[in-house]
Amino acid sequence: MSLLPADHPLTGATASSPLVRAYSGERPPVTPVWFMRQAGRSLPEYRALRTGTRMLQACLEPDLVTEISLQPVRRHGVDAAIFFSDIVVPLRLIGVDVDIVPGKGPVLANPVRTAADVAALRALTPDGVPGGLFEPVTTAVGQLVRELGGTPLIGFAGAPFTLAAYLVEGGPSKDQLAARTLMHGAPEVWADLMSWLAELTGAFLLAQVRAGASAAQLFDSWAGGLSLADYRARVAPQSAAALAPVRELQVAGAASNDGRVPTVHFGVGTGHLLGAMHEVGVDVVGVDYRTPLDTAAAALPGVPLQGNVDPALLAAPWPVLEAHVQDVLARGTSAPAHVLNLGHGVPPETDPTVLTRIVETVHAASGR
Repeated sequence: MSLLPADHPLTGATASSPLVRAYSGERPPVTPVWFMRQAGRSLPEYRALRTGTRMLQACLEPDLVTEISLQPVRRHGVDAAIFFSDIVVPLRLIGVDVDIVPGKGPVLANPVRTAADVAALRALTPDGVPGGLFEPVTTAVGQLVRELGGTPLIGFAGAPFTLAAYLVEGGPSKDQLAARTLMHGAPEVWADLMSWLAELTGAFLLAQVRAGASAAQLFDSWAGGLSLADYRARVAPQSAAALAPVRELQVAGAASNDGRVPTVHFGVGTGHLLGAMHEVGVDVVGVDYRTPLDTAAAALPGVPLQGNVDPALLAAPWPVLEAHVQDVLARGTSAPAHVLNLGHGVPPETDPTVLTRIVETVHAASGR
C-alpha cells in the first residue's frame, strides 16, 4: 500500500460527496448522477471548441481537456466530471500508430497478430512504462481538480481486452473475431499482449488518480462478446492486474471503503459476466441498459451499482423518459447504493436540455 498525497481531493474536498459516498457503499440522501460521454458531441459548446482539432490532439492539450471536462458539470449540474480522453490515448503516447477516424473510431496502422508484433510493442517499454509518459494527462487532471473543488473527477481507461481487440482487429469490430481467434489459436501470444496492456492501463489509471481523480473506471466495451469461461480464464486476470496499482493506494484518514480509491467496472452486453467483472477487484459495477438493476443487484449482493438509463429513450417524449428514469431509480434501491448513469454513452444527437432535466429529476426524487 502507498498513501495518496495529503492534498489529494479524497482526503478532504470530495470525501463526503454523494458520488464518493455511493461508490463506497453508502446511500447518500441524494442519488448521484453523471453520464458516460457527457463531455462530447451532444454539447454545442464542445463542437465549437473542437473545430479544427482532431480527437487525439484534443485529448493531449491540457487546457482543452480541462474546459471540455468542465462543460457538462456547468451545464447539467452532474455530480461528477469524467475525464475527457479516449481509451487509445495511452497507446498513442507510448508510440503506437493509432488515430481516431471520424465516423469509424480507432484505427491502427499495423494490427498486432503475431509474437513478433507483441515483441515490437514490448520494445516500446523496455524498462516498464516511463514515469513521465502521461504528463499531458496529469497536467490536465491537476487543472481540473482545482476547478472542480468538491465535485469529484472520475479517471478512466480501456480494459486490456477491449484495447487488445482494437489492436488485433486493426480497428472497430462487431464480433472481435480476429481477437478471439488469437486468444484460442495462439494463447501464449494472447497472454503476452494482454499482460503488456495491463501494465500500460494500470499506469494510465494510476497517473490519473495520483494527479487528483477521486475514482477510476475501467471500460471493457467489447467484453460482452465473450463467454463466461473465456472471460474468467483469458481476460479477468489482466483486468485485475490493470486495476491493482489503484487498488493498492491508500487514502490517508479515510474511514469509508477501507481507505481505498473507489473503482468501477463497466462493459456493454455483460449481463452474463457481472459477477466475474466484480471479482476482478472493484467496488462498483456498471450495468448496461439490457439488465434491470434489481436483476443485477440479485446477482451482486452488497455491491453498489451504476446505471442504467437506456440511451435510446433520451429522444423519446419526456413522459416516457421520465417514467423510465423513475423506474431505474426504483430498481436501484435493490442495491446498497446507486449512481444513476446511462446504460451506454450519450448519443451525439441528444438534446442537452434532456440531460439537464434528468439530473434535476433525479435530484428532486432524492429530496434535493
